[in-house]
Amino acid sequence: MSRILLLGPAREAAGVREDEIDGETVAEVVAAAVARYGADFEAIVAVSQLWVNGYAATPTQRVGPADEVAVLPPISGG
Repeated sequence: MSRILLLGPAREAAGVREDEIDGETVAEVVAAAVARYGADFEAIVAVSQLWVNGYAATPTQRVGPADEVAVLPPISGG
């Protein structure tokens, strides 16, 4: 299981800030999170950046129990 960290709108859509999710790759972790949290979360993930341990990640990047997958939605401000 990897730790998933949800920020901003992703956290609001999921109702949690972090969770433990099974998956061997970033894509598998995100797919399991989408299955758990639903369509609103899926829409946010579609426009978000994915990071592993503080670095930009690819969907095929492998992850393990010591890794943190972060969902970073775009944030607007002024």
